[in-house]
Amino acid sequence: MKTRRYSSPRPEGPSPLPRILFVKTSSLGDIVHNCPAVSDVARHVPDAAIDWVVEDAFAQVAALHASVRRVIPLALRRWRGALLSAASWTEAAAFRDALRSERYDAIIDSQGLLKSALVAVLASGRRHGFDGASAREPLAARFYHAVHSVPAHLHAVERNRRLAGAVLGYEPDRRCDYGLRVQGAIAVPPGTDAASSYVLLLTMTSRDDKLWAEERWRALVAWLQGQGVHCVLPWGTQEERRRCARIATAIPGATVPQRMALADLARLARGAQCVIGLDTGLTQLAAALDVPVLGLYCGSNPALTGLHGNARAQNLGALGRPPDVADVQAAFSGLAGRR
Repeated sequence: MKTRRYSSPRPEGPSPLPRILFVKTSSLGDIVHNCPAVSDVARHVPDAAIDWVVEDAFAQVAALHASVRRVIPLALRRWRGALLSAASWTEAAAFRDALRSERYDAIIDSQGLLKSALVAVLASGRRHGFDGASAREPLAARFYHAVHSVPAHLHAVERNRRLAGAVLGYEPDRRCDYGLRVQGAIAVPPGTDAASSYVLLLTMTSRDDKLWAEERWRALVAWLQGQGVHCVLPWGTQEERRRCARIATAIPGATVPQRMALADLARLARGAQCVIGLDTGLTQLAAALDVPVLGLYCGSNPALTGLHGNARAQNLGALGRPPDVADVQAAFSGLAGRR
């Protein structure tokens, strides 16, 4: 596809590069889903300077994208919990100043929420977003200078890509590139003494209806251990740690490591033989790193938010129909057969 350069009116004063700002603040899965849109912009507008506003908890992931010039961290969740704190107001003022430090040719709110639209208002430049029929919160559309219609039935990755293409005047091609660059991989799982083949099991998710029954996890772990594969179960919260411990207790050799930062979890995923996880941002991150991934869907629709763009990723289950252990075993064996 022929690249079309973005040529909107330039701001006053010298400006050698087209400047694009993405507003996609959370959650982790949404951040990962936005990465191919960033890659598209870098490919179709090759001299663009691309910045990204993101919640500080996920700033590490946005910073992994090879084409992002500047990550502008937002701590809205933390500030809302400490409105009377002088430190919160000082940080918020610093964020506003960072956002206004230059003028953008295009501000793309790919979140489609009222809060993200209000963040976009703080930046200088022409604001773009989904129209009222396309946005997750229709009221957000009132805060953009230009709105764009994107079919709601598309996968989240493709919705983001379509929006950015509509803003900058190109058609996204078939190549889905997440653009994440992780240096190195963890070959020796935390808590083990020697390098071994291991599978990363992501048992955590944001909603109870997305959980897979613990007895199914235990049956899967026992089967994997019988295949000579070491199982590693990372966690983020204390409740998730307790769940991992319950699953691993009856299975000799399964490891529940210490709490790890996102960047370290990405390296751990890179070194895994396979990642098996629920509908969670970490599973999406693993798929974006192009490792073999099995996504287990119980309370959500994989057609909208499932693993996407990775030929070695497979979605199992559906809304209200969690996969059986046998389904996961067969899929894992199929992945092993293709390596």
